[in-house]
Amino acid sequence: MIAIGCDHGGYELKQEIIKYLEEQKLEYKDFGCYDTNSVDYPEYAKKVAHAVADGQAEKGILICGTGIGISIAANKVKGIRAALCHDCFSAQATREHNDANIVAMGARVIGPGLAVKIVDIFLNTPFSNDERHIRRIAQIEE
Repeated sequence: MIAIGCDHGGYELKQEIIKYLEEQKLEYKDFGCYDTNSVDYPEYAKKVAHAVADGQAEKGILICGTGIGISIAANKVKGIRAALCHDCFSAQATREHNDANIVAMGARVIGPGLAVKIVDIFLNTPFSNDERHIRRIAQIEE
């Protein structure tokens, strides 16, 4: 299951990503927000991050205006490795090297076409399991 959440700035892009998830027949849970009324992004970052950290969801997707604040908030949750990605290479590399479990994006930075490609790469790229990456992730978790 994929956990997805956003603030008001990411609401419209979240709707586009949900369409992709439904087309791919991927199970997801929408943790909000549910419209474009102003909200505080940490609330939604924490909901998605806790769902991933607690094992309710395999991976997460977070969206705010820039992706920065929502990724910072998600990374406060133990066990979360949220990566801000605005290009396909970063989405692939963060899965292969960092075993990132949440992708964050900025709706005011990228458009829906690129966002869907990033999500697709993020969800479908496996962790490399290379010893050096396992060692580095362990150091992050300390």
